[in-house]
Amino acid sequence: MCTILRVRWTLTPLAAPRPWLACSGCGVPRAFETTGKIRLNANGRKLDAWLIYACTSCEKTWNRPIFERQPLRAIEPSLLARLQANDPELARAESFNLDALRRKALRIEEYADVAIDKQVVDEMPRWTRIEIAMVAPHPVDLRLDRLLARELPLSRSGLPELERQGRLRIAPSRGGALRRRIGQGLVVILDIADAVERGGLWRAAAAGASP
Repeated sequence: MCTILRVRWTLTPLAAPRPWLACSGCGVPRAFETTGKIRLNANGRKLDAWLIYACTSCEKTWNRPIFERQPLRAIEPSLLARLQANDPELARAESFNLDALRRKALRIEEYADVAIDKQVVDEMPRWTRIEIAMVAPHPVDLRLDRLLARELPLSRSGLPELERQGRLRIAPSRGGALRRRIGQGLVVILDIADAVERGGLWRAAAAGASP
């Protein structure tokens, strides 16, 4: 009989990455923060789009390319409409584009602070296992072992032993998964048959709600 509590954790970073750039205003490298604003520039039948950043010290701005010299006919109408409307969700998504930042920045500051929305997907009677599906729409600079120890009644030091015993499984299976950053689609399965307060403490921790 399948006795499992399935939950979904949606992780939302509280702060976007900050690129460090040579600031022309300060004359030294500084951290820049996204302003959440998009700038467009038309040049004939071609379009440039940038996400605007500002120096955290002098507020000198920097335009991080979203794309440059893109033919108008090649841009999806829905994307063009969002760019023209300065869509906040698009601007936020672009602020987490680490590949684009790495091409321009001296280094990048990332933050481990996340908001976690916990939802029950399925709950069997007298469950003895918990399955946690991780949803991470944006890159999260947080190791899996730190998250599990923070959110569940587990110690970080005890997690490798649980994994060795087969009571903790991670999919997809990769070496050193506990020490890796949390990625989209990660699933954690915990066997807690021996836990005394399975129905109360564990459910509240995993599902974010009382039974």
